[in-house]
Amino acid sequence: MTVDTLRKFVMPEVIFGEGARMQAVRYLDNLGVAHAFIVTDPGIINAGWIREIASAAEAAGISATIFSQVSENPRTTEVDAGTSMYRENGCDGILAIGGGSPMDCAKGIAILSTNGGMIQQYEGVDQIHHMGPPLICIPTTAGSSADVSQFAILNEQEKLRKFGIISKTIIPDVTLVDPDLLSTLPEKFIGYCGFDALTHAIEAYVSTGSSSLTDLHALEAIRIIGEALPVAYHERENREAARQMMLGSLHAGLAFSNASLGLVHAMAHPLSGLYDLPHGEANSLLLPEVIRYNYLSAQARYNRIGEILGASEEDIQKNGVEAIIGVVRGLAEKVGISGSLGDRGVLRRDIRTLSDHAMVDGCIVTNPLLPDVEEVMRLYEAAL
Repeated sequence: MTVDTLRKFVMPEVIFGEGARMQAVRYLDNLGVAHAFIVTDPGIINAGWIREIASAAEAAGISATIFSQVSENPRTTEVDAGTSMYRENGCDGILAIGGGSPMDCAKGIAILSTNGGMIQQYEGVDQIHHMGPPLICIPTTAGSSADVSQFAILNEQEKLRKFGIISKTIIPDVTLVDPDLLSTLPEKFIGYCGFDALTHAIEAYVSTGSSSLTDLHALEAIRIIGEALPVAYHERENREAARQMMLGSLHAGLAFSNASLGLVHAMAHPLSGLYDLPHGEANSLLLPEVIRYNYLSAQARYNRIGEILGASEEDIQKNGVEAIIGVVRGLAEKVGISGSLGDRGVLRRDIRTLSDHAMVDGCIVTNPLLPDVEEVMRLYEAAL
């Protein structure tokens, strides 16, 4: 699993710390951007972060056009609309501010602005031929890690599916990771996004694409998130907890961007495509069942994960995978996540469709155990 023959490790330039967002103008200027296209969503607009950064850019002589029509699960039609606006306004660089949705939408706009065509034609691995314009990301959630990854996940609403684009060409040039921005994230999304980051780290650690380089980041992410997530959820004014969550998410992103993911994400993407479920919420509900399914294929690694999250060595020796699932579910309950997919309206009649989509998701390739479609169906059933 971690035989290090030849491994690559890719990442953007990272600026981390309170006030990092205010470096945006400096980096726009360094990258030669004269007219920035700011991609965000209505919640970030309302929080006031866009006004602050756009005003600073314009004061420095950099024009700004704002595109905020981005859904929680970003749609291909929104990528098309954003690309049209980007071209119409003569923009020459992109600044994405928000969670994974604005950042993934921004990546789609960057692809089309220089490659043309339809965004669906770039689905899969390394299908992009031309680099996009300069791309700067400012994450406002501790979860998606789209600001450091070579992944973009988009929703093709007409077909009720999500699909992934994976390419080094969509790794942002710069990410400005500012813990201050976590202060405006709604409470429930602290939990959802935290579990998205935790799932990134866990899946990267057990991935068949893992290496000693990615293991460092994955294990540190699991440790940080396990400790900081309940504090960040219950103590919204705790700046150190916010800082730790942003750091944990960063580590998780560096791990999964280079090791890839697994079955949890392969199954979560169809749920968001068909039911528009928040991605982190879908991950949190699938994670225990996938751990149980994968356990014997990566037992030592899951045992280590369990110990980091608080399961005792004695409990793991006695109860095996159930001890690990117990601490994962215990952490979820501490941040307001409980219940099942059925409680969220997922229907048994859709399991075959969900499973078919999961089987062709790129994330499934590096899962430690490759399932057939009937096994995936049983996992969805168990999560109901």
